[in-house]
Amino acid sequence: MSLWTCLPAYIPMRRSPYLSSFLFLLITLLLSLAVGSIFIPPAELWRALTGSTTSETFRTIVWDIRLPRTVLIALVGAALSGSGAAYQGLFRNPLADPYLIGVASGAGLGAVLAMSIQWPYTALGLLAVPLAAFIASLLTVYLVYLFANVGGTVPTTSLILAGVAFSSFATSLTSFLMLRSTGELRRAIGWLLGGVSLLGWDVTLALVPYLLIGLTTLVLNGYALNLLQFGDDQALQMGLNVRRAKFIIIVAASLVTAAAVSFAGIIGFVGLIVPHVVRIWWGVDYRRIIPLSIIGGAGALLLADILARIVLAPQELPLGIVTALAGAPFFLWVLRKAKNQGIW
Repeated sequence: MSLWTCLPAYIPMRRSPYLSSFLFLLITLLLSLAVGSIFIPPAELWRALTGSTTSETFRTIVWDIRLPRTVLIALVGAALSGSGAAYQGLFRNPLADPYLIGVASGAGLGAVLAMSIQWPYTALGLLAVPLAAFIASLLTVYLVYLFANVGGTVPTTSLILAGVAFSSFATSLTSFLMLRSTGELRRAIGWLLGGVSLLGWDVTLALVPYLLIGLTTLVLNGYALNLLQFGDDQALQMGLNVRRAKFIIIVAASLVTAAAVSFAGIIGFVGLIVPHVVRIWWGVDYRRIIPLSIIGGAGALLLADILARIVLAPQELPLGIVTALAGAPFFLWVLRKAKNQGIW
């Protein structure tokens, strides 16, 4: 008996799941553009978006500051939630999240290592931290997958154990580097708490190719994830190449997670909460869970970003703190539900 059975065997489908998800995303997008140190009224926001505004200040705020940030946050939320849904389906565990196999810890180590170097104030220097985080996170996935390989196969238990072990190792090295650092300690802590530090369309567009490839791959593998819910042996009997499907899903999910973490730091619980809510509301078919999680994750992280801006305004909270405050109680609720049903 696994934790997966804590979910009801049948959940009635709600009407128009995509319509309601897109509506939620649209509302959070508009709120993200309007809310900030300077509130932009709806009418003025519409004029700024359509190019008919006479205020150069509002036009600059919307197009050069808030819109790139809003799109970037939405992409990060979509990446974390989509990969979270894939990991939960792959491991058949609703407590799995994008950081389960050490992606976040590897990215954190790469970022802190880059921060310990005095980079020049150039385009390459500004991108050094996210680039180092991205490379380190992909290297982490490769090493974890390599060490978990047993006789040409990668058992789920071995993969998780290898991820936990490497995550502890990377976290220890990160802590050591932070203790040895001087001027970059505050920046490193801010990055590890999650948040958008690099703004602009160049940064936002840099994420698109990775997310487009990774998330599209996950959506196309929804049927494979459905088959994997019956176990590897039954999925193999149904004609699924289990080893190939697992490899593709892990690579795609890790790619989008690494890209998101590289530019937004470590933001927890989004990849746990959103797929769980989607599964409760709209059923257990991964051909539906993956795309709805992508849409819902974008809206959920935008909502968290709005709260981060207004709770202690004009000071802005790290985005990871907001998601943790919402996600930790949800995580405990899932644990309590599993315990009450005799799973643990």
